Amino acid sequence: MAMISNDWLDCIQGEFRKPYYRELYQFVKNEYNSKVVYPPADDIFNAFHLTPLSQVKVLILGQDPYHGEHQAHGLCFSVLPDQPELPPSLQNIYKELQDDLGCYIPNNGYLEKWARQGVLMLNTVLTVRAHQAGSHQGKGWEQFTDAIIQAVNEQDRPIVYLLWGKPAQSKIPMLTNPRHLILKAPHPSPLSAYRGFFGCKHFSQTNAFLEKNGVEPIDWQIENI
Repeated sequence: MAMISNDWLDCIQGEFRKPYYRELYQFVKNEYNSKVVYPPADDIFNAFHLTPLSQVKVLILGQDPYHGEHQAHGLCFSVLPDQPELPPSLQNIYKELQDDLGCYIPNNGYLEKWARQGVLMLNTVLTVRAHQAGSHQGKGWEQFTDAIIQAVNEQDRPIVYLLWGKPAQSKIPMLTNPRHLILKAPHPSPLSAYRGFFGCKHFSQTNAFLEKNGVEPIDWQIENI
């Protein structure tokens, strides 16, 4: 796996030396050697490569990577650009963006543009066995990504958390920085989007908060490919 080399390393390198991470590393290595696992090993840490800690403006928290072929590439909710069909949750995210900010719905689900603007797109579990949702939960990734969330919480500048669904909202007790904004809504999956994700206006609220605090807002429009 392509290791983290930017400013994230300063605050999380201690995690790599802890017993849980050594066990996690061995588990993940064995899985990649014996099973089909997503995302590709070199993409596991893409969220950190694309969004250095010093540039984080927004944190979107997901759960598992997509477990279908050629979908996951290390950013929560995002899929590789050649996917012919968008995942249902991402379709609903685009619908809310259209309603909230007037963004047109693009022909792809490749969200790297957001990551490059400071949107940390973090899953709490960073790997998954093909076609087996949740198969890498409880192996240590949660402890590692909690350390990431804690590092963001300690940043003394305006940051927005988009927490969609109860698993994401379970991290709220960790978020103690008064300079940060927490926005909550149901998950955008078809099972829950109509219970309050639609109409939450999180994207415009995020930009309003950033602009109010003198921070460049996010251009949420994903272009057609």
